[in-house]
Amino acid sequence: MAYTEVAGGRAPIRMWADPMEVEPQAMRQLHNVANLSWTHGVAVMPDVHYGMGATVGSVIAMRDAVSPAAVGVDIGCGMSAVRTSIKVDDLPDNLPYLRSRLEQAVPVGFHAHKRPVDPARLHGFPTAGWDDFWRRFDDLAPAVRARRERAGTQMGTLGGGNHFLEVCSDDDGAVWVVLHSGSRNIGKELAEHHIEQARRLPHNQDLPDRDLAVFVAGTPAMEAYRRDLFWAQDYARRNRSVMMALVCDVLRKHFTGITFDRQISCHHNYVAEESYDGLDLLVTRKGAIRAGAGDLGIIPGSMATGTYIVRGLGNTEAFNSASHGAGRKMSRSKAKRTFTVGDLEAQTSGVECRKDAGVLDEIPGAYKDLESVMAAQSDLVEVVARLRQIICVKG
Repeated sequence: MAYTEVAGGRAPIRMWADPMEVEPQAMRQLHNVANLSWTHGVAVMPDVHYGMGATVGSVIAMRDAVSPAAVGVDIGCGMSAVRTSIKVDDLPDNLPYLRSRLEQAVPVGFHAHKRPVDPARLHGFPTAGWDDFWRRFDDLAPAVRARRERAGTQMGTLGGGNHFLEVCSDDDGAVWVVLHSGSRNIGKELAEHHIEQARRLPHNQDLPDRDLAVFVAGTPAMEAYRRDLFWAQDYARRNRSVMMALVCDVLRKHFTGITFDRQISCHHNYVAEESYDGLDLLVTRKGAIRAGAGDLGIIPGSMATGTYIVRGLGNTEAFNSASHGAGRKMSRSKAKRTFTVGDLEAQTSGVECRKDAGVLDEIPGAYKDLESVMAAQSDLVEVVARLRQIICVKG
C-alpha cells in the first residue's frame, strides 16, 4: 500500500494506516507531535494506536531534540527469534511439561532470578563488555541507584503484559524460539524519571500535551537522558540474549544434537541516530522496528495468530521502518469486559498456553488482524518466514 499524507502538521505525517480507521485521540497525538518545531517528519505504521504522549506505532524524526514519552516507558522493548535444527515432529507429546521447564528457566510476571545469572555459565554466551556494562550503572540517574540489585536479578526475565516466550514452527516444519521483552523495571523507572524532568523544562511549558516534552541538543538534561537511554536499550538487548540462552539450554537437555541459527533481534521502543534528507536526525521508534534494506525483523500478532520474520526494503519515506506487531484494537480493560475465559480458550485452541482470567486482556480478539497489518506495509518489508505458535508462555 502507498502511504497517505495527512495535512495539518508543520512536518509531514505519512500514514501506512487508513486515517479514517485511527481513533480520534491518536490522530490528535500525531498532529501534536508533527507541529513541534523540532519535528522533521512522522511515519505512521499500520498498527498505530493511542499511547502516552505519542501513539504506539509511530516513527518520529526530530532535529536536535527527542521526546522521552515518544520512546515509551519500556525502553528498548523488542523481539528476538532463532530457528533451531529440530522439526515439529521432534517435539514431545507432553507439551505442558516442556512449557513448565521453560517457565522454570525464565521467570515471568513479577518474578525474578534468586541471584543474577552468570553469563559465563551459559552455553557459548558472548561475555565481552559485560563487566563494563554493569560498571556504567553507577553513572545512571541518582533516582535509580538503589535498583542495582533488582536490575541484576531481573536480567534474563520476561515480565508480564504483552511480553511472551514462544515455541513456534514455520511452514517447513522447523521449530523456532521467539521472545518479546524489554528493559524491565529499571528501564521503566529511568523513563518515568526523565519524562518528569522534561516536563519541568521552560521550553516545554506551552506544549499542547505535556507528555510530549522534549530534551534539546547541547543541554545537560539531554546528555543525561541519552546516557541513561542508551544504557537501558543495551540492558533490554542483553536481557533478551540471556533469556534466549536460558531457553536454548533447556532445549539442549531435551534434544540431543540440537543446533541454533544466528539469532535475529530488534528493538521496537528506542532512539537511533540516523540521517535523512541530508540531515542528522534523532529517530524515535515507538512500536516500530527498523526496516532498512536487508534488515531482518520480527512482527508478531497475538497469542495464537502467528509471527512474521521479515526483511526490510529500505523505504526512506517511512524512515526505514515497519510495524512492531498487529497492535491493539481495544484497551486491556475493554478486552476484559468484552471477552470471557471461554472465548480465550476458543481463540487459543491448539496452542499450549495459559487460558485463565489473568491473561484475558491478551486475548487475540483484542488485537488488530495481523494479515491486514502485513498487507498495508508490503512496501516496507518482505516476508522471510511465517511462524505459528505451539507453546506460548506469558506472565
